[in-house]
Amino acid sequence: MKAVSNYSSSEAMSDIHIRPAQPADLETITEIYRDAVLHGTATYEIDAPDLQEMTKRFHSLVSDGFPYVVAEQGGKVIGYAYASYFRSRPAYWWTVEDSIYIAPEAKGKGLGKILIQRLIDDCTALGFRQFIAVIGDGHEGSASVKLHTKAGFRHCGKIEASGFKHGRWLDTVLMQLDMNGGAATLPDQPPLKA
Repeated sequence: MKAVSNYSSSEAMSDIHIRPAQPADLETITEIYRDAVLHGTATYEIDAPDLQEMTKRFHSLVSDGFPYVVAEQGGKVIGYAYASYFRSRPAYWWTVEDSIYIAPEAKGKGLGKILIQRLIDDCTALGFRQFIAVIGDGHEGSASVKLHTKAGFRHCGKIEASGFKHGRWLDTVLMQLDMNGGAATLPDQPPLKA
């Protein structure tokens, strides 16, 4: 997998470096995800996976050629993002889903914008046609909905009361972004199955 470009952002994020994730990053990635599982609603997992499980998931995605990147600031990983198939059946091979997780101390500073743009660029370069965001606890004011809207995603559905976490029912919002012409033309071959 190749990196499409290097990113910078606003003053608060000016010293951010985005690079492909490495096995050495997995302890920090596991901790970032653990916080999201235990305290957030972006993921509907209830029990935080351990390092062994996160390593298995990482190698599965990277070996298939999906982009999996980390954001570093001052040599410390403060966020990560990856793309994966929206669904695994062959008819979905042109459609990916994004996952973005940010360390608590780095939230609200524009890092999500940098990571989503990197995934869009990498998935466009790979030839995918549709990008789907499956947003847990999705509502108009959620940070993830705002992030995806700013990145050009459009609302395409809502699954009401689809998750139950932290003592309440959660809606799942679906958002979508066309890439490489979307459905305007027929594809030559699946991006990662050639």
